[in-house]
Amino acid sequence: MKKRALFLIFIMVLASCQNAEKYDATGIFDANTVTVSSETCGNLISFDIEEGDNIIAGQQVALVDTVLLDLQKRQLHSQQLSIEKSSPDIAAQAAALRSQIAHQQNECDRIKRLLANGAATQKQSDDAQAQLRTLRGQLEGLLSTLDKNRNSITESASALQYQKEQVEEQIRKSRITAPITGTVLQKYAEQGEYTTPGRPLFKMANLNDIYLRSYFTASQLANIQIGQEVTVIADFGGDKQYEYPGRIIWIAQESEFTPKSIQTQDSRANLVYAVKVAVKNDGRLKLGQYGEVRL
Repeated sequence: MKKRALFLIFIMVLASCQNAEKYDATGIFDANTVTVSSETCGNLISFDIEEGDNIIAGQQVALVDTVLLDLQKRQLHSQQLSIEKSSPDIAAQAAALRSQIAHQQNECDRIKRLLANGAATQKQSDDAQAQLRTLRGQLEGLLSTLDKNRNSITESASALQYQKEQVEEQIRKSRITAPITGTVLQKYAEQGEYTTPGRPLFKMANLNDIYLRSYFTASQLANIQIGQEVTVIADFGGDKQYEYPGRIIWIAQESEFTPKSIQTQDSRANLVYAVKVAVKNDGRLKLGQYGEVRL
């Protein structure tokens, strides 16, 4: 009877040891997080999200005060209109000289006919041609000056346009939106606070697609590869465990010392390789939760 009891105890211990070795690696569930920071300075006039809220990509979640930026934009717009109105009307300002040139050209033609009939002198013809060349030179100089002025005004107006676009970009950046669809994990500011560029406002992550950061020994690397399908076991404490299909998406190129919270099959292994196993979350998995991998 005593031998039978000892045999049963041995079988139970053996079974427990076998159950304890039903994994090839262990790790912690994690997700790719995104920290959203402010890109402008000013008061947060709205920031109505809370930790745990689900938000979608492109959704506006906060607004930094844009009153000063809007006033700056209006001022630049007024300056731009004023400069553009000062642009010279080249055709109108050159019209008088063109009229004189046309009149002088007719005069030159008339004197040329008179000279052919002996009714005018060569000096009269030369003087008329000289006057025509002078008027044409004046027109050329006027057109060059007006063209330079107009180009300068155009460049000034373009510079103001660029400044206005910069202000518009700052106004756009004052409307803070979610970069991805996911869940708010942490909130670092509150409505009414003053924010500056680079200040973190909140952290979020897509909790639907997470990964188990597991650790394999060097001897196990030959049995795994990127894209390989594996089984992930989530431990909810006690006997509550759930299996999920997983896929290896990343394998570290360098080893590291085994984290204290991680167990390996080879208790003698001091160095392990981190491996990410993608898992589709059904809502039960939580970040920081313990999990196992079975190849």
